[in-house]
Amino acid sequence: MREILKVENLKKNFGNNEVLKGINFTVNKGDVVSIIGSSGSGKSTLLRCINQLEEPSSGSIYFEDKNLMDDNSDIRKARAKMAMVFQSFNLYSNLNVLKNCTIGPIKVLGVDRKEAEKKAVENLTKVGMAEYVNAKPSQLSGGQKQRVAIARALCMEPTLMLFDEPTSALDPEMVEEVLNTIIGLAKSGYTMVVVTHEMQFAKDVSSKVIFVDKGLIAEEGTPKEIFENPKEDRTREFLRKIY
Repeated sequence: MREILKVENLKKNFGNNEVLKGINFTVNKGDVVSIIGSSGSGKSTLLRCINQLEEPSSGSIYFEDKNLMDDNSDIRKARAKMAMVFQSFNLYSNLNVLKNCTIGPIKVLGVDRKEAEKKAVENLTKVGMAEYVNAKPSQLSGGQKQRVAIARALCMEPTLMLFDEPTSALDPEMVEEVLNTIIGLAKSGYTMVVVTHEMQFAKDVSSKVIFVDKGLIAEEGTPKEIFENPKEDRTREFLRKIY
């Protein structure tokens, strides 16, 4: 298995508040890694440190064998191959769906406009949003916006996809359509790290589940190990409350 991402002793402080206290894990090609834990445990901060939207305080992040913490690392280049899907969609409200999906490939990757549009339509088709190419984000439901955001991420042809609680801003009836989209990508072999509150998704789709508690990995393992036979009391207590 080719190693895509390796996080070593990652720490993040906000002033005196130590949010991440030494995180270690790896992601191999084709893995679907779900990160679960209580609100405030450091899950989203961990994700944002991986692609350097937050600057880690210390540690190492190896992405495709290059340490992103090195002073000479090209974080823009790495970020272009590490697509992020946010809980609040982050679509450009002034651009239609097609342009939201083509702006990255054209401006960042230097892809020809026609080629970018062709690829965008393919990816919008993949997430069931091809008929909305001319719609503005304001004309879409939350679930539709998130599916466009996923298509936009796919247009960058990423090596790794990062999802930061992709369903938490959605109405309950929208959650399933977005989860089904992500499940489809997982079955297609995309490598992803998903911060999620959706325990059934984590159990059914993940190759590995990481339980983060108070800035540390309290336990990690296969879905079967975590959900059916957790070793740690804290994991059992967390799952008892929400699953």
